[in-house]
Amino acid sequence: MTLTLGHYLSLGAMLFALSVIGIFLNRKNLIVLLMAIELMLLAVNMNFVAFSYYLGDMAGQVFVFFILTVAAAESAIGLAILVLVFRNKSNIRIDELNKLKG
Repeated sequence: MTLTLGHYLSLGAMLFALSVIGIFLNRKNLIVLLMAIELMLLAVNMNFVAFSYYLGDMAGQVFVFFILTVAAAESAIGLAILVLVFRNKSNIRIDELNKLKG
């Protein structure tokens, strides 16, 4: 059995849908929300790589490189903010972080 473009796109769609479900069902824990966003970016990256391979163009893989760079920076900054909030509030529940508004 050979893997076709449809197999990769359906796997990417399932990962994307799983991350959207994770975002909408879990609005309490900030770490799970960050993981769902990262999963969403990885699903998009899989589609870029699949199209890049099947079309014989390297542009999709270049986009993946930039997306992974931005995702790594976003994760580092997001986790640093989480550590600081946890040190100050001893809690990272989103409904209680709403009190941080000015």
